[in-house]
Amino acid sequence: MTTETSSPAPRIVRCPTCGGDSVFAPQNTWRPFCSERCRMIDLGAWASESFRVEAHPEPDEGDEPKEN
Repeated sequence: MTTETSSPAPRIVRCPTCGGDSVFAPQNTWRPFCSERCRMIDLGAWASESFRVEAHPEPDEGDEPKEN
């Protein structure tokens, strides 16, 4: 009797930059991107502020909350 152990298929995700297939595993140095090129395009978009995280300014300590 032989026991065959198969490793699970690698998880394939969509590359956030180009939309192509990307292997989401430790063997993919650029994960979740498919390549260094896509990773650098994404980094450039953050650096040029094309991508932003919306934040609301916090009120100063002396400001009173506005009533509706």
